[in-house]
Amino acid sequence: MTEAKTPGHGPLGGVRVVELAGIGPGPFAAMLLADLGADVVRVDRPGGPGLGIAPALDVTNRNKRSVIVDLKAPDGPARVLDLVERADVLIEGYRPGVAERLGVGPGDCHARNPRLVYGRMTGWGQQGPLADRAGHDIAYIALTGTLGMIGDPDGPPAVPANLLGDYAGGSLYLVVGVLAALHHARATGTGQVVDAAIVDGTAHLSAMIHGMLAAGAWQDRRGANLLDGGCPYYGTYETADGRHMAVGALEPRFYAEFLRLLGIDGQSEAHTDVTRWPELRERVAARFRTRTRDEWTARFDGSDACVAPVLSLREAPHHPHLAARGTFTDHAGITQPAPAPRFSATPAGVRTGPARPGADTDDVARDWDVPRLLSSPPKPPKPSNPQ
Repeated sequence: MTEAKTPGHGPLGGVRVVELAGIGPGPFAAMLLADLGADVVRVDRPGGPGLGIAPALDVTNRNKRSVIVDLKAPDGPARVLDLVERADVLIEGYRPGVAERLGVGPGDCHARNPRLVYGRMTGWGQQGPLADRAGHDIAYIALTGTLGMIGDPDGPPAVPANLLGDYAGGSLYLVVGVLAALHHARATGTGQVVDAAIVDGTAHLSAMIHGMLAAGAWQDRRGANLLDGGCPYYGTYETADGRHMAVGALEPRFYAEFLRLLGIDGQSEAHTDVTRWPELRERVAARFRTRTRDEWTARFDGSDACVAPVLSLREAPHHPHLAARGTFTDHAGITQPAPAPRFSATPAGVRTGPARPGADTDDVARDWDVPRLLSSPPKPPKPSNPQ
């Protein structure tokens, strides 16, 4: 874990982004753009959205600036459109049709700025029978088949926090789409709408699995496959102290090293003989229960057995490898993941802490030349007295 230093502006320096405040995947996508150097202005609403996280601790709003605009006020849409006119990208996460009703939909924005990339983040997408329905990550990934792949076969599917849907299937696909559309806009002068739906992105993530399913190399049920915990040398095991080790010894030579260090003989053929997997699983589980997690970590240290301790969120930043790479960083007293990926010529970093709602209104108004945003708009000059 490293202390955050003053970084460069990243490869997106000079790119201006307007984020219409929301929760979940939209703010995370905007954070990623901000991490990479974009000037992200978050348009917060009076009172603000959120899940009860204090603004000073909401890491997904780092590297951004915030203004407050009431889009339902008579001049609210005009104030946002002033920003849009000077922006390269807009990100919104409303239900379909809401931005249009508020006066900041794609038509309104492109009328002011034809080059704008308009990024739309939803769960169900802009069209389809469920488009207008409420939802959250867990429901989106449930319909794509991906949630059903995760977990013990004898229990319900395991919930992967909101990482698989909101952030992997949603935020990351929105960012890919926005950057591709931005490239097109700069080449042609024409902006466009990016429809990033969590159901689409999450389904896309399962492309390899669908290929394996078609080839007969994947069974459409949990705990029966090479990568879903069904394989005894690709899964997790409890240790003597109630903690866990993760095993991923897929290749033959890694599997052989795993068996040697674990202290199991006579199981070389189980690598390819699925009928022997239950027996192997029992022996592996029994061996792991004989030592603590830290003892097994020391045992496998320096090997190619592809075994690692399962760490908690608070433990992870202190792992020697992650600490050496600076995978986590400290900024303003908050331990958090450092920006990723890394760039050799335009390094990114944590420049500022989470934006406080409305704290940057005057600075943004001046930097973006949007006088209408100023908390105290300049008064028109008094007419001179006639001579």
